[in-house]
Amino acid sequence: MNHRQLGVDLYNEVWRLMETREDDDRMLYAAHASAYHWSLAPEFEPKNRARSEWQISRVYTVLGRGEPALHHARRCLVLTKHDADNMEDWDLPFAYEALARANSVAGDDAEARRYELLARRSGADIAELENREHFEEALATL
Repeated sequence: MNHRQLGVDLYNEVWRLMETREDDDRMLYAAHASAYHWSLAPEFEPKNRARSEWQISRVYTVLGRGEPALHHARRCLVLTKHDADNMEDWDLPFAYEALARANSVAGDDAEARRYELLARRSGADIAELENREHFEEALATL
């Protein structure tokens, strides 16, 4: 069994389901399954775990479920900061974006604004233009 490929395929399926909203249960299950399969892949790195936590948080925000969204966004930030040397320059800004989004869904507007500001500040340091544009597109949906 190729766990890496399953993790990638499920990650991509989650994005499709977030866009179509055709099956919210399947979207949630796929997000957790993607994280599980990535964790078993020989190529697994801490950044894969942080990104899985980010995506799970995003799914919960789409579903309007603040508490689990915050839980996974916080885990994403902890993992990103803990292994900062092995992250890309866009991982930290996206961790802050996850916390901004999750706090917004949870009804804490002050924390949402605080994390959005942190996201914007750290996002300014994303070197590659394509990555920075992708990040700014995500911020525009807050």
